[in-house]
Amino acid sequence: MPLTLLVILLSIVAWIWLRSLPPSQRNPAILKLALIVGIAIVVVLAVTGRLHFLFVLLAFLYPLLRRVLPSLLKGGMAGAAKARSGNQSHVSSDILEMTLDHDSGTMSGKILKGPMAGRELADLGESEFIELLRYCRAQDEDSARLLETYLDRRFGDSWRADDEADGGQSGDSGHSGNTSGPLTESEALDILGLEPGASREEIIQAHRRMMQKVHPDHGGSNYLAARINEAKEYLLS
Repeated sequence: MPLTLLVILLSIVAWIWLRSLPPSQRNPAILKLALIVGIAIVVVLAVTGRLHFLFVLLAFLYPLLRRVLPSLLKGGMAGAAKARSGNQSHVSSDILEMTLDHDSGTMSGKILKGPMAGRELADLGESEFIELLRYCRAQDEDSARLLETYLDRRFGDSWRADDEADGGQSGDSGHSGNTSGPLTESEALDILGLEPGASREEIIQAHRRMMQKVHPDHGGSNYLAARINEAKEYLLS
């Protein structure tokens, strides 16, 4: 009886957990649960000396598994691929294109316009960052704020000493976080790392995950937080 109650309790917990997942992640989760249950059954049968029952059961289920397992694996791989595609967000301005990795929180970027067009931010030296920042401030405010966000995440506050020595302004912390120009659907999806057709639940979860990385209260960026909020509002409208 205690074992039966334990099985029922674990089944309820597993069902609640699966219900909480986005639809795209449920097939991979079911496969993981099936693997865990299978290992547990093998261990129990081996300990109780009834392992031969497992071979009888496998022989009985083999025809069914041949038909069902390939479709489950295909769905699981497709769901995993879709989940991986949402591990990065892309935010673009007139001069810069930034990528934020959801797992590590690191940012990478590429220069789209200006004297340094085509270069990766990771390849720039300290003096080049200040030169690029001056160019962005003169040409496009959003690009300047986006670059300041990158510098904050990569260097902390240390870059601001060089900026002040060069006559620059203090950046993202002095802005209200408002952005210019409405988003398109494609831009909103890129910012949240989603694919077309994402469900309401997936949009909300992606927004929550992103805000945990970039919220100003956690040392993040007003500019990115504003763009993430704007993307969520657009996709849910």
